[in-house]
Amino acid sequence: MLKVLKKILPIAALAVTVLSTVAQDNTGVVRRSGASKRGQKQEETTGPKITDRMQGFFDSPKTHDADLAYMREIYRQLDLKNVPENTPLYFPEDVVDGQQNLFRIILGLVVDGKIPAFEYLDGREVFTDQYKVKVGEMLDRFDIMYQKQGEGDRATYTIEEADVPTGQALKYYIIEKWEFDRRSNQMKTFVEAICPVLTRTDDFGGSANYPMFWVKFDQLRPYLAQQYVFLTDDNNLPQYSLDDYFNLGMYKGEIYKTKNLRNLSMAQMFPDEDDLKRAQDSIDTRLREFGKNLWVPTRDEYLAMRDAEEEAAAARELALANGDSIPERTVVTADEETPSVKTRASKRSGRKKSSSAASKKKPSTPKVSKPKSSSPTPSNSNAAKSVRRRKR
Repeated sequence: MLKVLKKILPIAALAVTVLSTVAQDNTGVVRRSGASKRGQKQEETTGPKITDRMQGFFDSPKTHDADLAYMREIYRQLDLKNVPENTPLYFPEDVVDGQQNLFRIILGLVVDGKIPAFEYLDGREVFTDQYKVKVGEMLDRFDIMYQKQGEGDRATYTIEEADVPTGQALKYYIIEKWEFDRRSNQMKTFVEAICPVLTRTDDFGGSANYPMFWVKFDQLRPYLAQQYVFLTDDNNLPQYSLDDYFNLGMYKGEIYKTKNLRNLSMAQMFPDEDDLKRAQDSIDTRLREFGKNLWVPTRDEYLAMRDAEEEAAAARELALANGDSIPERTVVTADEETPSVKTRASKRSGRKKSSSAASKKKPSTPKVSKPKSSSPTPSNSNAAKSVRRRKR
């Protein structure tokens, strides 16, 4: 019996040791798996990580002031509700298969502390640490519900999906820069900053705009490059990213302000709506024609411009002949062209026609003979001769 116990006790001790080791390993594995799951969940909620190398790839080099021959800052307003070209920035309203609209992307990055936000100063924007937005104060200012964990700089904020005011983010302000680099002889156009604007309705049915904050576009580009959208309902294939959308100028917005010494908006400088529209169109035209006027056109381009000027002059003459006091607003269709316009068009296409031949195409009005009066008609009158010819 003693011999049997001596053989069993070492085996039992060895079994106890093995079981304790396995239990310790199992607990370690569970702890590591739990930590990895938490890390994976945190990575899914906060989005993809952007390295310094990736951020440097999207940072556009700033042109030195000594190389600038021309620079102008334009403030545009992008309306997401009434302008079809801007609808890709609004949809989808909710998160669908990982796809988010622009407002959710910007608000999530600012709340998570991945990109800084700066105060909206109404035309005198300064992107320095002094004007950085504090997340808690910003959320309280715009009545956005959140949950806070921690204090001070280590505080984290969580916003539920239902509390994100996506339906109110119906506009954006952007700062658009136009620069001419004399070193490369190029006109560069790029977006410097974006500001989400909340549109809220009061108790009396009126609406008001509330700009939230500015974010620099270069710091936003790595995240926008990973979000693809489709631009039209005819093609549901998302071919362009939001970064391409802004860099290629696919948006459409009216100018509401230009940088000026008095810091006045366009509405303050031009109270009349017609004057405001003409000023906005004039600024757009000058900016887009600035680069074209720097180069000597080719022969084909010069002939095309001359033909366009002739057509515009002919349309203006036709509008003035019809009694239009504002010929620039008159649209002349092909059916309403004058013989002179048709003649010039035929000359340009190689078919020379005389003005007399073109004038023959006019519908002739039938001649009506006057009734004979009681007064004697001279024998050599044209009317008497024409009557006698008809009788024969």
